Amino acid sequence: MTGPRPQIAQPATTSVPLLEARGLTKHFPVRRTRLTPRGAVVHAVDDVSIALPAGGVTAIVGESGSGKSTLAKLLARLIKPTAGKLLLDGNDIPSASLVRRAYARQVQLVLQDPFSSLNPVHDVRYHLTRPLKVHRLAGSGAALDESVAGLLERVALQPAGQFADKYPHELSGGQRQRVAIARALAVQPRILLADEPVSMLDVSIRLGVLNLLADLRERDGLAILYVTHDIASARYLADTIAVMYAGQIIESGPADSVTEQPAHPYTQLLLSAAPDPDRAAAPVLRGSGAPPNLVTPPTGCRFHPRCPHAMRICADTAPAMTEVAAGQVSACWLHAGDLDPAQRTPLREET
Repeated sequence: MTGPRPQIAQPATTSVPLLEARGLTKHFPVRRTRLTPRGAVVHAVDDVSIALPAGGVTAIVGESGSGKSTLAKLLARLIKPTAGKLLLDGNDIPSASLVRRAYARQVQLVLQDPFSSLNPVHDVRYHLTRPLKVHRLAGSGAALDESVAGLLERVALQPAGQFADKYPHELSGGQRQRVAIARALAVQPRILLADEPVSMLDVSIRLGVLNLLADLRERDGLAILYVTHDIASARYLADTIAVMYAGQIIESGPADSVTEQPAHPYTQLLLSAAPDPDRAAAPVLRGSGAPPNLVTPPTGCRFHPRCPHAMRICADTAPAMTEVAAGQVSACWLHAGDLDPAQRTPLREET
């Protein structure tokens, strides 16, 4: 193809988030059977809005099946949204294929399983040189070797010469994940989407990878989305935590506020289940049941079938986000002060 390569506009001010999602929605069609009605879909992500600022770490926390990984893939533009839009530096993103490549340079995804994401028939050098060649970011020969060495040193795989010629099966899980991060860094992104990057690693080496991500944020000013089911690691790494349940964000705010004074019953449930060496008593789980079927999600608040505080209005009407503290919002009717007494009737009295 000829003509100038498309460029993605730069931000007008530093207050504009690097990446922002507005009303992002993804519904997956369901194969029709005798038990599945025509047009049925899985409501994987429903009307999610989130902003990733430069130099900030935002954690998405929730159970398996809550839509966290789907959201990360939507932000990476690996799948097409059903509705909503993405803004990069405050600007809409065209759909042209060359713009997608320019977008990929700025927004990189690190997957959960480092062994599956690295081709076992190629060595580390291949995995790191391929993005450099595809995006025309390095020359050949000594210059390419220097780039590979720099990437390995950047993720603390030293001396680089001992790792460049190894294959994935010759590395530990932590080393493989560091290679995967180095591959993402090869194209000099400004945004890193880390989809449960430590969940498949031994507990003893998880902290090293988390510290690496924190160092990349501090040193390079990367905006990082950290997807996890572990709210404790989210508090350790993130500035902001957004709690996701059944495809929706139900609480978000500063990490300390969300973990020390959780407002939504689901967030309280997650925290009660998280190991805490400072907690003298055994955790008390508040809530029961399993996550809902997202082909037919519950009406009203999607958490109400499991919520110990569920009221009549919870089953009928979805709550709006309410500010409960500085920068902390929660989608729960418990924070609404103007409900009719009949609407506050406990739901359990009706069952």
